[in-house]
Amino acid sequence: MSQATPREKARGSLEVASVSKKRGGATVLDQVSLTVNPGEFVTLLGPSGCGKTTLLRLIGGLDEVDSGRIAVSGTDVTGVKAHLRPVHTVFQSYALFPHLSVFENVAFGLRLKNRPEAEIRSRVGRALAAVHLEGFDARATSEISGGQGQRVALARALVLEPDILLLDEPLAALDAQLRSAMRLELVQLQRSLGITFVLVTHDLEEAIECSSRIAVMREGRIAQMAPPEEIFERPASVYVARLVGMENILAGRVVERTAAGARVDLGFARIEVASVPEGEEARIGLHGEHIAFSRSGEGVRGTIADVRYLGEATRCHIDVGGATLVANVSPKEVVRRGDAVILDIDASSWVALTP
Repeated sequence: MSQATPREKARGSLEVASVSKKRGGATVLDQVSLTVNPGEFVTLLGPSGCGKTTLLRLIGGLDEVDSGRIAVSGTDVTGVKAHLRPVHTVFQSYALFPHLSVFENVAFGLRLKNRPEAEIRSRVGRALAAVHLEGFDARATSEISGGQGQRVALARALVLEPDILLLDEPLAALDAQLRSAMRLELVQLQRSLGITFVLVTHDLEEAIECSSRIAVMREGRIAQMAPPEEIFERPASVYVARLVGMENILAGRVVERTAAGARVDLGFARIEVASVPEGEEARIGLHGEHIAFSRSGEGVRGTIADVRYLGEATRCHIDVGGATLVANVSPKEVVRRGDAVILDIDASSWVALTP
């Protein structure tokens, strides 16, 4: 049995090393580095202007780096033209050719490469089957839905058998219900093909649902890169905490350093937190889902100041001795403004945040 070559083992890997990019004198990317393993689904997440699309374009060869290095499948492609890189990009607009059928849209790249007709028909058929569009070959792109158009764009990329598929907000043009369904299809497609996907989005739910790891970007740098559950539950900074919707971000004072972290005075309670940055001041975060109510027993005492029904949860603002905490509780919980409550907070859910 023949062993896989180093090139085959590295197929689908991505290394971005100290990449920088300026536009009009403004720094868009500043010494960005990241590594993606073969077969991963990695998402670049952040608000408009943070540099995520620029990074995707540099990986795809659509723009040139000012400094740094990019390697795909173990090969340096920093100076390689886009059409010679083993990557393909699916854009938000899909960029389908309206005068061509679904089949010819998917076949377009193969025809540019002058592949034999039999090979084209075979590969296009497999690509359309992969995205569940068998039987759509002869349809005009004007005769298909937005979700089907997105799948045609995916098939057109997949037919070229890229090592890495780059996705630039591919679901942004779809309505909410279809977008949710297509997220699931994307994940299932990536798993079945085993191809490395790199997705750009500003949608937190999309990033969490699709990704094996998320790279949160801020002002041209990567603020944190980790699996979705870590990004959500253990954000590294105030910036990431706000991006993932952490409702409680509090100022505290370090009163004691311990082997496990530090004791922090929040005014209404003293808590123990791991990995507290140096200094006397601390920023502490807590998701509202980690606060429960009881009417008796030990815990932080407070008064409900506001109640908002959100459908899947009831959001309560609670006054706790000069501070306000936000709790997201079950909608079955009967609470009203002015109710006195005791807060049951999971001690392990507090997280220390860098500024």
